[in-house]
Amino acid sequence: MNYRQFFTQTAIKAVEFSQYIAQRRGKGYIGTGQLLLGILHMRDTIAAETLDKFGVDYDSAEQVIREGDGFQDVLTPEETPYYTRRAQRVMQGAIDTAREARSFVTTEHILLSLLSEGEGTAVRTLEDLDVDIEALQSEVSAKMDDTEDAVKEKSARRKSGKDTRKGLPASLKKFGTDLTAAAGAGSLDPVIGRTAEIDRVIQILARRTKNNPLLLGEAGVGKTAIAEGLARRIAAGEVPFLLEDKHIVTLSMTALVAGTKYRGEFEERLKNVVDDVIKAKNIILFIDEIHTLIRAGGAEGALDAANILKPALARGQMQIIGATTLSEYKKYFAKDGALARRFQSVTVDEPDAADAEQILFGLRSRYEEFHHARIEDTAITAAVRLSKRYLTDRFLPDKAIDLMDEASSHVRMKSAGGTDRLVGLRREIAGVVKEKDAAVSKQDYEAAAHLRDREKDLRAKLDASRKGEDARMEIRVTEDDIAAVVAQWTGIPVQRIAVKESDRLLALESQIGRRVIGQDEAVHAVARAVRRARAGVKDP
Repeated sequence: MNYRQFFTQTAIKAVEFSQYIAQRRGKGYIGTGQLLLGILHMRDTIAAETLDKFGVDYDSAEQVIREGDGFQDVLTPEETPYYTRRAQRVMQGAIDTAREARSFVTTEHILLSLLSEGEGTAVRTLEDLDVDIEALQSEVSAKMDDTEDAVKEKSARRKSGKDTRKGLPASLKKFGTDLTAAAGAGSLDPVIGRTAEIDRVIQILARRTKNNPLLLGEAGVGKTAIAEGLARRIAAGEVPFLLEDKHIVTLSMTALVAGTKYRGEFEERLKNVVDDVIKAKNIILFIDEIHTLIRAGGAEGALDAANILKPALARGQMQIIGATTLSEYKKYFAKDGALARRFQSVTVDEPDAADAEQILFGLRSRYEEFHHARIEDTAITAAVRLSKRYLTDRFLPDKAIDLMDEASSHVRMKSAGGTDRLVGLRREIAGVVKEKDAAVSKQDYEAAAHLRDREKDLRAKLDASRKGEDARMEIRVTEDDIAAVVAQWTGIPVQRIAVKESDRLLALESQIGRRVIGQDEAVHAVARAVRRARAGVKDP
């Protein structure tokens, strides 16, 4: 099971330790007992501290579990342990609870889910250690509520400008967007995966010198999402203390340039931004397409914009997270050695198909909520597969997300007309409104009042009917809908897109044989070679 994208770093380490314990003890599975030991292993957490308050530490719990299961240390097996059904329910319960609170899964969520299960090795272990399960459950819930309230209060202070700073400086309010405040308000999409890249950015930001990350990757691979992921971590308090009070503010170069009529006006705006960032001391700028600062397109005065940043970066007075493509970096950024030296590159590669699917699965709920549709698993798989095959000029996951989004819109629009009953009610309301307006113009107010009441009744019926239709009608986005959108974009017939590659390969001889006559042996050899190549094997 892949839970990493939903969990905090501490929770991930706890689960990884549970896996290590299962392997070390010769178990082929991860049960609730291993999950409990993983929680206790992370000592500086609310969950472990609460268990310690109830007299449960790692050694005592391990002793009880060891005696109950009778396991001994063995060599680590090669196979990765699987989750038992109860452990799967515990993990899913933790995810569901965290999702309701719009937060990532912590060790407290896992512990609470373990206790809610009511059975299993973990609960029996705690009972053997004379722990009152209900009291422990209440204690963990109360501490989680206090923590969530504190986070919400901190986010609210940031959002309202009552934090340690008095809101964003005037220049940044005009030309920037506070991603940390947006993350605290829950308005940013979740960032799935990219844990290694975000950790690398945090590591660079914590350096003494050359502490400005530069994200290098093709358009659509998720460079901006990494900045948003960092903002989400800061809002959740899951960063080193050096970054706890930082705010990631994205700077819009378009807004900076817009409306500048005279030479030097753009540079003056940028200088004001730099001065405000230096004064604030807790702002990290995120500049997308950062190469535009350096004579991009040969605009007069653009070089001066980069020169404004160099002194502040050299003295360590401000920090910037930049983002650009590798080609633009080589063409513009790398040529300005003085500026390039201030940045440390972070390569953002295109995710493979499996990772792209996980990203789309993580984003699915947002798109389902927006489009009021159910996106099937096969549709997500098809979005990644077909976009990778047919949209070769773009990159994952952006092209697959766009495909899923437009397919959902396509399906929603097809069902927007509603049933005949809804259409009839809308037409009847339109007729009554027209008659009412005519009665008012004739000053026949008694008839107008009657028609107004009639309109209210019809609108009430329409609302009731619409709610009933929405309740009965479940719009689904399927693999066929994805294929239909790909056909619209590429002009390739849906029938050809819908054919699976395996079917194409099986029919390869007949397809080639239609064009190559009398060469059956050669056709067969070519078809076999193609099938071997696609399967990734060699001719014995």
